[in-house]
Formats: sequence, structure tokens, C-alpha cells
Amino acid sequence: MHSRRYFFLSVGVSVALIAGCATSPSMEQAPPIVFVHGNGDTAALWQTTIWRFESNGWPSKRLHAIELPYPLARDDDSKEQAGRTSTAQAMAYLKAEVEKVRRETGADKVVLYSNSRGGFVIRNYIQNGGGDTTVSHAILGGAPNHGIWSIKGFREGNEFSGTGPFLTALNAPKNSNGDEVTGPVKWMTIRSDRNDKYAQADGLWIGAKGTATNVTFAGPELKGAKNVVLPAIDHRETSFSPAAFAAAYEFITGKPPATMGVSPEASIALSGNITGMGVNPLDSKSGNIVNNLPLVGAELTVYETGAGSGVRVGTAAYAKTVGIDGGWGPFTAKAGAAYEFVVTAPGYAVTHIYRSAFARSSEVVNLRPERISDADRDVKAILIFNRPRGYFDAERDKMSFDGKAPPPGIPPAGAGLASSTIKLAQAVDREVKAEFNGEQLTGRTWSAADNHVVVLELTY
Repeated sequence: MHSRRYFFLSVGVSVALIAGCATSPSMEQAPPIVFVHGNGDTAALWQTTIWRFESNGWPSKRLHAIELPYPLARDDDSKEQAGRTSTAQAMAYLKAEVEKVRRETGADKVVLYSNSRGGFVIRNYIQNGGGDTTVSHAILGGAPNHGIWSIKGFREGNEFSGTGPFLTALNAPKNSNGDEVTGPVKWMTIRSDRNDKYAQADGLWIGAKGTATNVTFAGPELKGAKNVVLPAIDHRETSFSPAAFAAAYEFITGKPPATMGVSPEASIALSGNITGMGVNPLDSKSGNIVNNLPLVGAELTVYETGAGSGVRVGTAAYAKTVGIDGGWGPFTAKAGAAYEFVVTAPGYAVTHIYRSAFARSSEVVNLRPERISDADRDVKAILIFNRPRGYFDAERDKMSFDGKAPPPGIPPAGAGLASSTIKLAQAVDREVKAEFNGEQLTGRTWSAADNHVVVLELTY
């Protein structure tokens, strides 16, 4: 993903060659794709999407997942807010990253592929930052293009307001057809038919149950774009699901992918970074706010774990104290082996992250340690079941957590939560199992009284 080799075919020529030649050219000519994550997220969410592109022959060095240092939007875009970014700041960061990718690859233009708020960053860059000359295709998964709410006079300074100045300017007609997208870039939106928490008529998922948002399921669509509707997918799955990948691949190349799955590799190298969390300076009781800044001095230890038990197999397979860039790796993992990633850092709980076997190499195995809140100081064990690339839907998904189905806290309907937490009154060492649509995880309990937190993290 960080190669310095150069390829001087323009992206427009590359796409035409990939889509149209009877004898397929080398995939070394594939256009670079820059992946842009959403609000509060990290580059790590693109891991499986990158794997799917690679499984269809896309060179890993032409797949670039960026990471915005402060990924949360401001409450009011026009007002400085510690630990958060404005629309202008996010756009400037993307612009710099696109220029870096163009220099490294020699490509004239790139493809941009986003989730959620990342779609706003892309639209702003193309419309106002010169991206109309550097981008060939823009793919927006789940971008709330007409707002998460569209209520006159209600929080209109926020970039997610459909009646606010930011989205009003982006959605202004660009031509006599009333198109909302900027040419000559080719645009595609991907949305759910009904299951995106941020495209709902009721304000349940924004803390305003019973209040009309004036937003419909079609809120992510844009006039002038190719608008794709996928049934039952949730907000994150608009970008990270196999179906979303297939739609994006065909949009770029003009043909469907050979596979929507992930082809396993025999040799697997893992690396990433460790980042921390800050505290909202305006309200110390509000808890943590995320950032993607390096957690300098954090210690990572990796253990292979036994199948179905979570018990460590032998001594540590890898250990690293991260430096100023927060980076760790590469770590050579065994094919088919499950691992426990232990992150230790001052001011954080010792965080035990249990992952299922990795199918392929990845440079975005990014890790964040947890903190234990003051309210949980008497809890004996804290267990978190996390699905970064999608949400839990009790009506749609088959899932369980420590024998509980659905997992605790997951509502009986709707895909709005990506994690479930269990707090135990005792911390007896035992296995903890979680399952989601066939993917199985096994971890062990650790004592919260001794400042430990357990995370079982899904890959798919």
C-alpha cells in the first residue's frame, strides 16, 4: 500500500483498458483507489474491502486507506472544537493524501470510495478543492447527502443538517438538469432500502424518538449519480459489505468481480498502528472521544490462541513498544490461527482484543485500547463484542454473545448498534464465545479490578 513504484498511464486510460480489452492488461495499470472512512472511524474498517479488491487482482500498492487524525465532526462546523475537525480541515487532509497517492503511483487521477461522513469529504474536495481534475470516480456508501435531519432552525450549523449551509451548498444544482454532483467525475451512491440508521423518518437513532427528521430512505441518493439500492444492508454495510464491494468494482471497471469473497494467502504479514482517545475538555464527565493520533509508548503483545478455547498457545508470538508514529509490525501470522492482541498504555485499561484467523495480509490492523469508566470501577469483568464493519440486527442476523441471543443491549429491531457489552459480577477465568452469521470468536475473561478489558472483534 505504500510502494514507490511509478506507473504513468492515466487513470482514465487504465479504466478503459481494464473494462474493454479482449486480452486483459496487467492489473498493475489498475487505478489507485483512496478509501475515506466515516465519522469517528479509522482506516481499519476498509480491511475486508481491500482484501476483496486484492482477491480480484488489484495490486495492494494501489489501494490506500487514509486515516483522518481527528475523525469526529464538530457540533457546529463554524466553531472551533477541540479534538474535532471542520469540513474544511477534513477536505484539506484528503486533498493532501490524494496528491501523495498521485505522486507515489504516477497516476493522473484516482478513484475515491467512502463511507458515511467520508462522502461529505469527497464531495467537498471535488466541488471546492480541485478534485474535479484529480478524481475519475467517486463512490459514496451511506453518505447522508440530504442530512441525518432536515429541520429548519434545528442545529443547522452541524454538517449533517440537511437545511444547513454546508449541505445546502453541496446540493445546489450544478446544471440545467438540476444535478447535485460535480462533473466530469463519475458518481455512484450506495444506500440501503430501509435499514440505514441515518436515513430514517423518525429521530430514534439521533436521540429524538418521535420527532420527524424529514429524511427518507432515499436521503443518500444524489441527482446525476448512479444510485444503487441494496436490500436490508445497514449504514456501514453500504460500503463494507460484499454486495457494496461488487457494485463499486463494477462501477469502476465496467464488469462484475470474479469473486466477492476473500482469497486466502499462505503467507500473512500484519501491521497497523495504535491510537488513543481523548477526553472532551468541555465536559470531563462525557467520557472518551476518539482520535487517530499515535499512542506513543503503547506496548503490544500478540499471542496465538487455541481453537475454541481462547487459551494462549506458547509464549508471545510478537511484541513491540510503538514509537512516535504509533506503528507496529510486520508480524508474520500463521494461516488459520486465531490471535489475542494485548495493548498496554498508561491511562488505559490493559485491552485484550481477540480476533479470528486472518485470511490475508493487512497494513490496517489498527488498535485502540479501552478505558474503564468511574461508574464501572466495581465491575469484576467487562466484555465487549464489536462489529466494526457493520451493525447488529436482531431480525436479520444470527448472533450470540456469551450464550445470550441476541447480545445484551441489542434492540429487537433495527440495525443501529455495532457493539454489545457484558459486565460480570465475578471474574473467574473462563472462555467467552461470540458468533455472528457464522463467524465465531473465543476469548477469555480478565479482571476489571486489575484494570483489564476484553474485546471480541469481528472481521466481517
